[in-house]
Formats: sequence, structure tokens, C-alpha cells
Amino acid sequence: MTEKQIAIIGGGPAGLMAAETLSALGHRVIVYDSMPTVARKFLLAGKSGLNITHSEDYSLFADRFGTASARLHAALDDFRPDDVRAWAEGLGTETFVGSSGRVFPKVMKASPLLRAWLARLEALGVSMMTRHRWCGFDDGGLAFETPKGRQIIRHDVVLLALGGASYARLGSDATWVDWLRDQGIDIAAFQPANCGFDVTWSAPFSERFAGEPLKAVTATSAAGTFPGEFVISKTGIEGSLVYAHAASLRDRLTKRGEASLIVDLAPGRSEERLAHDLARQDPKASFSNRLRKGAGIEGVKAGLLRELADPVVLSHPEHLARLTKALPIPLLRPRPIAEAISSAGGIRWDELDEGYMLKKLPGMFTAGEMIDWEAPTGGYLLTACLATGRAAAKGMDAWLRDR
Repeated sequence: MTEKQIAIIGGGPAGLMAAETLSALGHRVIVYDSMPTVARKFLLAGKSGLNITHSEDYSLFADRFGTASARLHAALDDFRPDDVRAWAEGLGTETFVGSSGRVFPKVMKASPLLRAWLARLEALGVSMMTRHRWCGFDDGGLAFETPKGRQIIRHDVVLLALGGASYARLGSDATWVDWLRDQGIDIAAFQPANCGFDVTWSAPFSERFAGEPLKAVTATSAAGTFPGEFVISKTGIEGSLVYAHAASLRDRLTKRGEASLIVDLAPGRSEERLAHDLARQDPKASFSNRLRKGAGIEGVKAGLLRELADPVVLSHPEHLARLTKALPIPLLRPRPIAEAISSAGGIRWDELDEGYMLKKLPGMFTAGEMIDWEAPTGGYLLTACLATGRAAAKGMDAWLRDR
């Protein structure tokens, strides 16, 4: 096979995994990235520990991607969570399973793994062209804004791995959407995923409790009931337990214009037990004391009940117990996509063949968050980005060998 020019546009996890896979197959690869350095969102994720994958049973793991799970199965089957751990350990990063089942590097940072990864890519002959921003199609080639001005670059095969629409300041700004739509590619509008939500807090509640975590609670939506914690923000709610429900709540807001997260503030006690213990309290005591002694609730949890409940309810033990076990937090809207951990939407699956090539643009492939799928937090997002980057690289290799 005659050596071909291979370009990967986007130096995030999907693009870098594709570069590693292609170069290991004997191809010469150039990675273009708009930022001064690659994998900036990857590094940002590493500041909180870099959750690289999840240890749950693979049959459960592979179904965590909503309606896209079936299309992602082949890529995930070829690069499972155990493979992700082996890959990281091959780069000198030992991993461990946390109490939640999430998998982290023992050093709890992304930078050592990224340095080792980039060193491997350099040894494989991968070239990195940073500060090269793709700006569309021009004269049969790809136009880039570079430190040396606008350049038209032509390649035999191209992988687009430009990310979704979250954290635009780190490079994934979705400017590519209009250029692909001009080529007839159907793209689902981007929406925030794994995001917080706005709530109409009163000024006193927001000023007193913004930044306070609600610990040891459960939350319920159409997605199910999960234990965990979340944080009161100045504008609403955010945190891991909220993110677990984000897709369900976002979709309900879109379809019905209203949604509530139902929170159990005392998951260790039954409603009957709470009602009994609250009824035993001195009715002349303050609400705070009755709630603390009868339900073990104080601080931000008590403040949340005061904020959201009718005062008449708070004075009735049975009604208060019922609300303590199922307190609805009415939501206004998701927080802006620029703040979201990830995004939903992107290139629709019908536009891609089984090798991740755009059917309407032969020789152009895509991977990662550009495609219409979403995942909960917990290592699912990164694993699927790596897996689709690897799958697209194999699709590129097969396409080149068939030419």
C-alpha cells in the first residue's frame, strides 16, 4: 500500500487514541489542534482525580449510553474498561477502584498519564501541529488558521475529533457544525449533559447556603433513585447526584416545560418513623429543634425544607415526614452548555457507516463527542471517547487498505 497522508483534527482523548492506533498499524499521522497544547479538557478532568473508567459489570456498563448504546457496543466491546486500565498501566499509570466503583489513577492526576502518552506518540512518529484551527473546507482541501496565516492542507483520509460543545474555552466550541451541515450532514442540536440546574432560590436562602453540600440523601427522577450528594449553588443545584439525573430532567423540561428532582433528606428512616418521632416533639419548641430532635435534620437540609415547603406543612408531623422523604426541588432550566461536563447531540448515527466514516464524505471519519451520544459521569465518557477513537482508526485503516 502506498503511504497516505492521514490527518486527525482534534487532540483530545478520541483523537490521540486514533493517532496511537493508526501509527501502531504503520501509518504516518499528523494531529492538528487549535490550542497551544493538546488534551486540555482531559487535564481539567484530572484536577478532580481523572475518573478514567468504571468497574461495574460490563453488561451494565455498555448500556449506560442511552439510545446510542447499541451503536457504541462494537467499539466498547473492542476496548472495554479492563482494556482502558491495562492501557493506562502500560503507560506507567497504576489504577484503583474507588468505593463508588469508579476507576482512578493512583496518583489522582491526569498529567503523568498524558506526558507518558505523548511520549509514546512521539516515539511512534506522530506529528503534532498545535495552534492550527480548522476553519472549514476550501478548494477541495481543509482550511486552517495557523501562526503563519491561513493554509489549505490536503490529506487522503481525515478524522474529525473536535469534541462537543462543553468547555468551549478549552477548544471544543462546535464551530464545525455549520461546515458539516453545509455538506449535507444531519446534526442533532447540542444540549448540556451532566450539568447543574437553575432554581428560584430566595435571596436569604442563596446567601446563607450557596456552596453547602447536601450529604447522605437520595434523589429520584425518571432515571431512577440513586444515593449520593449534591451542592446548593447561588443559582440552583449541581454536583454528582444531580448529574446522574441531568439527562432525564433536561428532557422533561424540554418536553413538558417543568421538572422536579425529588429528594429524600432522611433515607435511613421510614416516613412512619419520622412522623412518629416528629409528633413526639414539644409543639412549643422551635421548628429547628423539632426537626433536629425528631428527624436528625439541621443546617442546609432544614433550610431547604423551609425554602420549599408551605409553613402549614411544616407544622404538621405527618405532612412534614412525607415531605422530608420526597421533597420536590422545582427546576427552571439546565445551566449553560459552556458549564456542562459534557454535551448531548452531534452527528447523527445514520450519517456514519460501521467504520465511523461519514457516508456523504468518503475518506472523512469522526469519533468522540462529535457524535450524537451522551454518558453519565463515572468514567463512561472517557472510555467511549477512547473506544470510538480506536474504532474510527481501524475503520480508516480498513478503508485505506481497500483503496
